[in-house]
Amino acid sequence: MIKKGMRRQIVLHYILVVFVALLLVEVIFLLAIRTYYYDSVYSKITTQIATAEDYLKYKFTGERSPHQMQELLNFFALDNTELQVLTTKGDIITSSTGFQPDRTITTSDVSEAVGGSVGRWVGRQAGTNESVMAVSKMLHINGRETYVLRYLTSMERINKDLLNLTLVSVGIGAAVMTIVVLFSFGLANSIVKPLNNITAVSAQMAKGRFTTRIKGDYKYEIGDLANTLNYMAEEIVRSNQIKDDFISSISHELRTPLTSIKGWSETLISGGYDPEETKLGMGIITKESDRLISMVEELLDFSKLQQNEMKLSIGFVDIRALLQETTLNIWAKAEKKRIHLVLECEDTIFVKGDPNRLKQVFLNLVDNAVKFSPEDSSIVLSAQRLNAKEMAVVVRDSGIGISEAHLARVKDRFFQVDALNGGTGLGLAISQQIVELHGGKLEMSSELGQGTQVTVVLPLTDEMPPAGPALQDMM
Repeated sequence: MIKKGMRRQIVLHYILVVFVALLLVEVIFLLAIRTYYYDSVYSKITTQIATAEDYLKYKFTGERSPHQMQELLNFFALDNTELQVLTTKGDIITSSTGFQPDRTITTSDVSEAVGGSVGRWVGRQAGTNESVMAVSKMLHINGRETYVLRYLTSMERINKDLLNLTLVSVGIGAAVMTIVVLFSFGLANSIVKPLNNITAVSAQMAKGRFTTRIKGDYKYEIGDLANTLNYMAEEIVRSNQIKDDFISSISHELRTPLTSIKGWSETLISGGYDPEETKLGMGIITKESDRLISMVEELLDFSKLQQNEMKLSIGFVDIRALLQETTLNIWAKAEKKRIHLVLECEDTIFVKGDPNRLKQVFLNLVDNAVKFSPEDSSIVLSAQRLNAKEMAVVVRDSGIGISEAHLARVKDRFFQVDALNGGTGLGLAISQQIVELHGGKLEMSSELGQGTQVTVVLPLTDEMPPAGPALQDMM
């Protein structure tokens, strides 16, 4: 007995479907063969009856005589078939066998013949219990006398042939079912064995062994499943590596400002410093505190986005005013590297969105451009309508660029192109999710050593902004 499982279900269902189909085919086939044989006998007898009718019209004249009846029996008798001449009441007048039982024929074929049609009856012969077919037809002789011409033939030989054919069909069916059973086991094993292998490897992955891989050249959906699980394991290994790198990086990033804050705090507590040194220390403490706050806020934003808890305060946003604020916020940092910020924007471009979150996106993009651009270079911020429904903000620099391998991963969480530049590696991941929350998309193109271009596409609004400052929500 096959134990419960997918193998058993496949085998049983496959056998059941084939068995039912085979049974229907055999039943229909045997019924068709039986009908064909029986109809052939019936057709042969009715043809003989039609010939007898034509003969009687021209040959039988005058009064009925035993000679005429005997001629009828001799001329129209069929092999292995008894020909009877009956009265309309079913009494036997004569028979080709010479045996005239003292009884009345009451089978349905006689009554049908008397009714004017060709009667047909299949059943068991009284006395012998032999399977027979009777075909009867009423005949008119000389327009005066009416008789029933009845052919009675044995169906035993045909039934025997049909039985033999049935046994052969059953044997063929049994052979087919045997082949089906063997084939179904093979089919079930071809599905279940790979699944068992995949299940075993998945169990290893569930225990944290993500270096395990599903081996085997599986095809179709099972192959897709194996490839997907292998890909999942690779992604988990990569994510774990990125997470480890992030933890290492963020630990370093947090330690550096905390060390500065702690050092200057202890120094200032010890006293004995002039106001200028105290002011310098407090400035460093403030700067490093802001840096810590920025990193913590970035982590909190990422956590909110991951849990779908970030709420947007939607309003009308003047893109030109927003980009002007962005350049002013980043101007001091750009000035230190003598980087020139260029703003190119149409005067009236409005979108519906959260101005603070969109400003966060553009600040991150421009800050990255400044970070990876050489001194005495330019960064261009441009905004323009693409069509009646969309607009685009482009941040283009001439910095170090991003390699093709890194470009595919640069928007992944925790990924950093250059870990030495600091940061959490979450800026672009957060920016992309914020843009997607606004119904837009963030696209990047870069060439190593030539610079990078980041495009933010946002939907335009058909509504008119209210009177007053367009960015009042940001104030």
